[in-house]
Amino acid sequence: MSSRHLPDLDGLRLLVGIARHGSIGGTARAAGISQQAASERLRAMEALTGLTLVRRGARGSELTQAGVVVAEWASRLLDVADEVGVAIEGLRGDRGRELSVWASMTIAESLLPRWLVLLRQRQQGEGHRPAAVSLTAVNSREVVTGVREGAADVGFVEGVDAPTGVRSVTVAEDDLVLVTSAGSPLARRRTPLTPVEVAGLALTSREHGSGTREVLEIALARHGLAPVEPEVELTTATAVREAVIAGSGPAFLSRRVVARDVESGSLDVVAVRDLDLRRFFRAVWVGSKNPPPGAVRDLVAIARTSSAT
Repeated sequence: MSSRHLPDLDGLRLLVGIARHGSIGGTARAAGISQQAASERLRAMEALTGLTLVRRGARGSELTQAGVVVAEWASRLLDVADEVGVAIEGLRGDRGRELSVWASMTIAESLLPRWLVLLRQRQQGEGHRPAAVSLTAVNSREVVTGVREGAADVGFVEGVDAPTGVRSVTVAEDDLVLVTSAGSPLARRRTPLTPVEVAGLALTSREHGSGTREVLEIALARHGLAPVEPEVELTTATAVREAVIAGSGPAFLSRRVVARDVESGSLDVVAVRDLDLRRFFRAVWVGSKNPPPGAVRDLVAIARTSSAT
């Protein structure tokens, strides 16, 4: 479906609602609009898409075959939109904030949006007013500093060893993979790279202080090696990923971050041997052994359970 045929989010919510409620009237009531307004919006969607999406009858309304397919796609899109909305609210910052969260770039980009949605859902389900969240995305070293100095109520970092001077708990495991642009000479290599060969690569790299960069440096140091100066340094995992896709040098990135690009063929994974590239995502805070009660403890619990897969 090209973008010129794509309905707005409110229209897609109506379509998903009909799949759940089985009627335009019930969906309209749930959305807080009149049945007439809902019907008009659905007709506008059908005109925009060129598809008959809803079959109307005396006993209610049901989705056509095309409507079912569009609703399934829309459901996934709406989940992502909700995650982005919550993340944007957090990034907007400090007006009346109740919970300050700092996170490494990889975690902020790939995991935290979902955690914040689940936090809001949990609080609403328990009858509480959802906490206003301020989200700051920096590298892992800066996250630890922010938590130590009291600027953050809780932080999420990535790395090999637990940071000092703060309390921490592992919320997920991760590993790095070496990726290169599809079809590059390195992608056609048939044998795994050795640690010496990896150390000699001109990489597209994160900046000093990044948990991603630290993992590689520690892995090479175990072999008495250090990486050469990178081809380019960038400050977010997304920027590194996009640069590699565009033809920049190879990069070590989280397997989670590049999974879709590898599946689509935009990136190729290059095999590496004898390097331990595992790392841990950790929640960090100050004070007692357990996270502070309330929103912080709830968010840490959500991170531990929802990021296991």
